[in-house]
Amino acid sequence: MAKLVMNEEETMLADMARGFLDDACPVSKLREMRDAGVTSDAATWKEMADLGWAGVLVPEEAGGSDMGFAAANVIAHEMGKTLAVSPFISSAVIAATALRQVNDARALGALAKIASGDVTYALAVDEGIKFDPEGVQMEAKADGNGFRLNGKKQFVVDGASADRLLVLARTADGLTLFDIPADRVGVNCDASNMIDARDAARITFEDVEATGEDVLGAVDNAMDILKPAINAGQAALAAEMTGLSVGAFTMTVDYLKERKQFGVEIGRFQALQHRAAHLWCEIEVTSSAILNAGRKLDEDSSVAETAVSLAKARATQTAILAVQEGVQMHGGIGMTDAFDMGFYMKRARVSAEWLGDYSYHAEKIAAERGF
Repeated sequence: MAKLVMNEEETMLADMARGFLDDACPVSKLREMRDAGVTSDAATWKEMADLGWAGVLVPEEAGGSDMGFAAANVIAHEMGKTLAVSPFISSAVIAATALRQVNDARALGALAKIASGDVTYALAVDEGIKFDPEGVQMEAKADGNGFRLNGKKQFVVDGASADRLLVLARTADGLTLFDIPADRVGVNCDASNMIDARDAARITFEDVEATGEDVLGAVDNAMDILKPAINAGQAALAAEMTGLSVGAFTMTVDYLKERKQFGVEIGRFQALQHRAAHLWCEIEVTSSAILNAGRKLDEDSSVAETAVSLAKARATQTAILAVQEGVQMHGGIGMTDAFDMGFYMKRARVSAEWLGDYSYHAEKIAAERGF
């Protein structure tokens, strides 16, 4: 069994990512983007692509580094610490993993564009208030040699800025995944800012034409392509949430060392020490679950689903605990917009819902174990 600690290459990757993100994507930049109403940063994403991050899961023949899922999680974890804004999970993880399942020249070309940072993707799956891919009702009706797509998608993360969309729709005998340009006739995007200052578009498809070339994988068998991609996205999101937890924890501990009451640093108070120690332990255990999920995906993604759900469930709980403790231990200042802890709390809330909330993943684990 692989040890649940980062190897030398992963440690070097984390250090490199940390150096770039501290300079290029501090939390102060997110605040500036929020205040300006900006939800994407194409220039910084291009810099990330130049560093090889956009191609972390892209085969070398398509211009990627093909470092694997564990490496992708390392990058996502570091992004979480500074709340970096990028389409990394949507494009470099979810879309790249889906396209890798298809062995043809078109998919290879699309992967090359992802790796170069020239094209970004968004996943259009959600229709109700909860994540439920199997329950998708959007219709893709056969029309000659192609299809006509009609329906609505919501909570399409990075959807307002994406160049292309991975759209899940119901066909005659199952679900089919389509890869279509975001500006195709009949695709109407309603951009909206989430509470974490990121975009999650509502997209309406009105008689959108799709040809056989737009189908990713086989008709009526979308989950063969999409399931591995969703698993990869959930693992990377869990890693980002754990990085978020570390960022909030670090900010809180720094405050405990500086803030004084009765002439004494509040970090000397035993009750606060116990709470900080408990949070640190939760982050460490969750980090092990993230590493395990990455290892399982790299070894055999077809049997990694339970490990991924465990990672996402734990990451959700840990992130919410981290931001709640952060706000409480900062006292009144923790509730103000002038202080950065609120950004961590808002991102934690949104991330908790994306790609399945705690209950969704807990139920999957329970079912796997026969409960």
